[in-house]
Amino acid sequence: MSSTHDAGPLIETRGLTRHYRVGPATVRALDGVDLDVQRGEFLAVLGVSGSGKSTLLHLLGGLDTPTSGSVQVEGRDLAELKSYQRTLYRRTTVGLVFQSYYLVPSLTAQQNVALALTFQGTFGQERRQQAAEAIRRVGLQGRAGHRPGQLSGGQQQRVALARAIVHHPPLLLADEPTGNLDRATAAEVMSLVEQIHRELGTTVVMVTHDEETARRIADRVVRLRDGRLIGPPT
Repeated sequence: MSSTHDAGPLIETRGLTRHYRVGPATVRALDGVDLDVQRGEFLAVLGVSGSGKSTLLHLLGGLDTPTSGSVQVEGRDLAELKSYQRTLYRRTTVGLVFQSYYLVPSLTAQQNVALALTFQGTFGQERRQQAAEAIRRVGLQGRAGHRPGQLSGGQQQRVALARAIVHHPPLLLADEPTGNLDRATAAEVMSLVEQIHRELGTTVVMVTHDEETARRIADRVVRLRDGRLIGPPT
C-alpha cells in the first residue's frame, strides 16, 4: 500500500447526485456524495448491490453525467465536458476494468491490448512494444498469442487489466473486477492490481462487496448505502 501521496486530490466530488426515472418513480442511485481521492491512493468503495457503487464509478469514468453536483478529475469538471472531450478523457486519463472482460473474441491477448493503443493514436513498433510490456506486467507473456476462448477467466481478466493500463493512465477504475472469478483466482488478480498500484503509482478506485480483501489491500475504505457515504472514512 502507498504510504505517501502527491499533494492535492486527483478526484473531488461535491454534492454528486444521479437520479433515474423508472416509470413514475425516481431512483436515487447517488444522493449527494462528497469524496476526495488523493493522487496515488488506493480507495476501496464497499456496498451491497444497489448501493450506488457502479454509478459512482461510471461518473468518475465519464461514462455518465450527474443529475447535479460536480465531479472533478485533475481539476476538470467532467459534467462540463462535451461528449468528444469525455471520450478523450477516458482514452488518456482513465483505465477501466469491469466484472465482465469485454475482450474481442477474434483477437489474441496481445492484439486486444494493442487495440486500446490504436485509440490513443499509437501504431507500428511502438504499439507492439507497449502491448507486449503490458502483457508481461500481468504475467501473460506465454499466452500473448492466445485468443480469449483459449484463456481461463482469470487470464482473460489479466488481459483486460493489461488493456486498462497499457497507456499508463493516472487513474484506474475497477468495478467488481473479481466478481466472475473463484476465490483463489480472485486473490491473484487483486494482488496484481495492488502490484500495479504500487509499481506505477496509479490512483485506484475499486468498488467491491468483498470487505476482507478491500481492507487488506486498500489505503482507505469508504462505504456506500442507498447512494450516500456512511460513517467516517477508514
